Amino acid sequence: MLRFPFAASFIPPGVLPDARLLLWARGLRAFGDGYVSLLLPYYLMLLGYSALEIGAIVTATLLGSGLMTLGVGFVAHRFRQRTLLEFAAVLMAATGIAFVLTTDFWPLLLIAVIGTINPSSGDASIFAPLEQSLLTRTVSAEHRTALFARYSLIGALIGALGAQASGLPTFGEKWLALDIKYAIQVMFLVYGVCGVISFSLYRRLSPQLEPHDEAPSAPLGKSKRMVYTLAAVFSLDAFAGGFAVQSLLALWLLQRFELSIVTAGTIFFWTGILGAFSQLAAARLARRIGLINTMVFTHLPSNVFLILVPLMPTLPLALLFLMLRSALSSMDIPARTSYVMAVVTPGERPAAASLTAVPRSLASSISPMFAGWLLTLSPFGWPLVICGGLKIVYDLILLAMFRRVRPPEEQ
Repeated sequence: MLRFPFAASFIPPGVLPDARLLLWARGLRAFGDGYVSLLLPYYLMLLGYSALEIGAIVTATLLGSGLMTLGVGFVAHRFRQRTLLEFAAVLMAATGIAFVLTTDFWPLLLIAVIGTINPSSGDASIFAPLEQSLLTRTVSAEHRTALFARYSLIGALIGALGAQASGLPTFGEKWLALDIKYAIQVMFLVYGVCGVISFSLYRRLSPQLEPHDEAPSAPLGKSKRMVYTLAAVFSLDAFAGGFAVQSLLALWLLQRFELSIVTAGTIFFWTGILGAFSQLAAARLARRIGLINTMVFTHLPSNVFLILVPLMPTLPLALLFLMLRSALSSMDIPARTSYVMAVVTPGERPAAASLTAVPRSLASSISPMFAGWLLTLSPFGWPLVICGGLKIVYDLILLAMFRRVRPPEEQ
């Protein structure tokens, strides 16, 4: 069995061994997503595409992930979730290879729609809802939020390492005399290898995670209204987030302050580190003030900091507020995931996880194209201001609608 260093202290007590396999797979995908989200716009710039065309491809990646996640939500109760995860891992491997084989716009746009390339620092993909529903079966309600905090921590921390790895093609060009485009294509191949390894991990999951007697006849039962309401509210947050996905935030920094890709990778490494470790505090904070309050009262100040980033006249000041934003913006992630898993019945969890994850990709797929267009008009950073403002509206709506809807452990 794969084990993490210091697993006894890192993994909450009473967690089944299958959780470690899922955490390893999450880490692999996070590493690939971490550098792909930065290399994608840089690679497309090297190919000669405009900011609008880059925004279109980013939009296509999010739109495709959203549609596939939605489809999984409606069929997950009919199939083994392990089988669906294995299929997604194969698709990840194929995506990495396909991005190497073509450089034309329309084929790249098609690959972006049907592939698993993730331009976000988060986990906007069909993997997340399937993994989350399986993780819930490996832990008790008492330690559920703590396990999801570890799940999010691994994604953010290793994603930050992946962002740092985005500088490898530049070093390959400098020290090995590699063509920069070729070096980036090698990184896409490594992304595909991460998919192959993930497939082998999913194959080792225990069949006991999917008892047939809990399989519902329909994706959702009595929790349908709750799930759809949550999905609608989350869609506003996701739409707002699309204005500042990591790929476009990196593009703004590259244009506004004329940074190198190595410097941008270092910046996102440290913002990722801050976001990663802050999530460990989410479980403890949730025990004190509740899951909804944890989501809202950490998210609000982070959005104010985001609005202030483009208002700063110098790079150090902009980075200060970007770091402050990163220290708080991710604490809602484990709380949100745990909340969704807690307020639905066990048999509805796969569908609930999928359908509430759709906004993380589908709704956010609309805004990157507008953000790219805004960046062609002005270097100011209007997408960041719009993102922060809309997210504040989301926080207030979430607090008003769900502060009285508590999971069983808070009642």
